Amino acid sequence: MHYLIRNCAAIASHPDCHDLRIRANRIAEIGNQLELLDAEVIDGSQCVLYPGLVNSHHHLAQSLFKAVPAGLNQHLGEWLGSVPYQYWPHMTPNDMYLAATLGLYELMRSGTTICADHHYLYHIAATPEMEDAVWQAADDLGIRLVLCRGGATNTGTHQGLAKAGIKPENLEQMLTGLQASLDQYHQPQADAMRRLVVAPTSLVHTSPPDDLRQLAGFARANGLRMHSHLLEVGFDEQQSQRKYGMSAVNYAESVNWLGEDVWFAHLVQANEADIQTLAASRTGIGHCPTSNGRLGSGIAKVLAMHKAGMQISLGVDGAASSENGSMLQEANLSWLLQRAANASVEPDLAQVLSWASADGAKLLGFEDSGEIAVGKLADLCLFDISAARYQGMMSAEWAPLLGGEPVSLKAGFINGKLRVENGAVAGLDVEKLAADLAQAREGLIRRALG
Repeated sequence: MHYLIRNCAAIASHPDCHDLRIRANRIAEIGNQLELLDAEVIDGSQCVLYPGLVNSHHHLAQSLFKAVPAGLNQHLGEWLGSVPYQYWPHMTPNDMYLAATLGLYELMRSGTTICADHHYLYHIAATPEMEDAVWQAADDLGIRLVLCRGGATNTGTHQGLAKAGIKPENLEQMLTGLQASLDQYHQPQADAMRRLVVAPTSLVHTSPPDDLRQLAGFARANGLRMHSHLLEVGFDEQQSQRKYGMSAVNYAESVNWLGEDVWFAHLVQANEADIQTLAASRTGIGHCPTSNGRLGSGIAKVLAMHKAGMQISLGVDGAASSENGSMLQEANLSWLLQRAANASVEPDLAQVLSWASADGAKLLGFEDSGEIAVGKLADLCLFDISAARYQGMMSAEWAPLLGGEPVSLKAGFINGKLRVENGAVAGLDVEKLAADLAQAREGLIRRALG
């Protein structure tokens, strides 16, 4: 398809331009009063065009167990037992498909074009259907999916696993599963819609050192990136010191889990020495401010990490610990919290938008996405700022990021295709989805609680 977006109130990083042309799946031209040629016209008046937002850490399965009463006022350790470990062993593939569809819909309506899902629903008797459901949901909605293949090869110090009766895989099973997903789903090309990542669930807790080294070897032998949780709370550091006699970050280094092909979710408890080690290796972070606030985990030192040279990206995290799967909210909150925590006027809005788009895309291996430039992939979000709440804004370019939710997406393009139009995701019957989710939720509760 050939689209022409005309008369935008603003185009991010192009203050003097108001039109943009899409041909096939690339940005073909940026300027003013561009010729119509054979394009389908999208009216951009009273709209702001941003690069597509990139979610670097999510748990789509959790979209089906938001607001669990027992977990509303718990820290991470207790919350894991009350919420995800309580429910996910009882999910069916259909539940997983519906949860993934809901989570991806929430992301897409907020301008997201790439989602990295840390999928950890694996155990000793697991079958491929649960993972297949995630890939299928992404295909059906047309969003780029990076499936971070999680799981555990022992229960270790993750007490919630054992309490829930979950028997983990062994390393051979995990490697066999990774190879199967690599062969069936992974696409290495620049405009890939599917990518696979090696992602044991928790670096310190769920796999022993030798397993982690072998997983790192598998990833690098196959050109795959690596991801895990680290230092979300102080328990990681305590257990690393107790079990291995070194800091959690030094432990990661000892098992070959640092580098520019690695990013960790959270890193809330990383200290100055940790940040320097992470930065020296170009290791990245998936910063999840809403979830970190919701669970009372703290505020990651993202501004210090950025200044030290770490790769910064933003993530929604699981909807069971954020309830609002909006990437625009994560960007807004990242901007506010870093300024508040540092009593600073940094970071500026352009930097935060870069964390939420271009920097996240590069971290996930999508060098051609996340930017508005000729030749880049047409992953774009056109925010409508015609509502009364925006009319006092003196700066059109920053109105969506400053205003946060609620947001209205006039058009969302992924790989050059119009996937969101006036807030509606193409081909998705939201009313049917809501009814199906309500039925699935009730069934899940019955199975989980007996």
